Amino acid sequence: MEKLIRVERTLLIGHIISMAFGLAGILLVLPNADFIAALPDFGKTAFGLSMAGGGVAYMILGTGAVAVYAYRTLGLWHCLGFMVPAIGLSLVAELLGTSTGFPFGHYHYLSGLGYKIAGLVPFTIPLSWFYVGFSAYTIARAGLETIAIPQILKYIGAIGFGSLLLTSWDFVLDPGMSQTTMPFWVWEQPGAFFGMPYENFVGWFGTGVVFMTVATFIWRLKPLTLSPQQLGLPLAVYTGNFAFATIMSITAGFYITTLLGLVLGILPLMIFYQMATTQPQIPVTTELEAEVIPVQIANDNI
Repeated sequence: MEKLIRVERTLLIGHIISMAFGLAGILLVLPNADFIAALPDFGKTAFGLSMAGGGVAYMILGTGAVAVYAYRTLGLWHCLGFMVPAIGLSLVAELLGTSTGFPFGHYHYLSGLGYKIAGLVPFTIPLSWFYVGFSAYTIARAGLETIAIPQILKYIGAIGFGSLLLTSWDFVLDPGMSQTTMPFWVWEQPGAFFGMPYENFVGWFGTGVVFMTVATFIWRLKPLTLSPQQLGLPLAVYTGNFAFATIMSITAGFYITTLLGLVLGILPLMIFYQMATTQPQIPVTTELEAEVIPVQIANDNI
């Protein structure tokens, strides 16, 4: 177990550091043509590789950190029970979106995020749906487990709020990744909401609801003991990715979208985290569910 914790921490640290280096490259180095021109050949090669593969590295590291965390705290069944539908269904949604415009609107990916599946969707994109979606859902569900309401309402709330947190991340992610000096995707028909179509956010929320609902049903097939005493990693993953997107958006002048993300994403996230780590869990058995799912709440770090 200690070895898994070390691997988990190493992957998380690498994830955060690679995002920081990516921000520095995009916001400080890339706009400075004189600096790049003054680099020796080795430096230019290294910079080129970092810009081409930086996005791939931080998403793979984030996926690894969350996968190890999920396996260590929930077990293989529940780890794969969330990972497989999250990656698989988000990939289907992205392939539909890039080929038909449904459910996000008409857009296409550029370079910088890795090999494109079917020539349309970088393989890293479904990975990001998984690790941010898992972090959002886990914290929301852990917080709701402290409330004395029927278990079915806790499930519905975790799916709804988890999807809201996921969509709120896109409020700050999309402007920063599609409309700055180095875009990673472009909207073929720019929308009315700061260049993004409103349907994009409906698509994000709907995709989150679908794969989180599937994951919830899969998790119910085996008794689940959710132990959110180690919610530090999901919290760090969500807030770290939110901060990365926020800096990108603020630098480009997107303040309203950032404010929306903070109000609808960070604020409820912190409320759920506070509930999960400070309030005792109240187990509830309902007519809709035969088993009671115990949740052990303690305030521990990863």
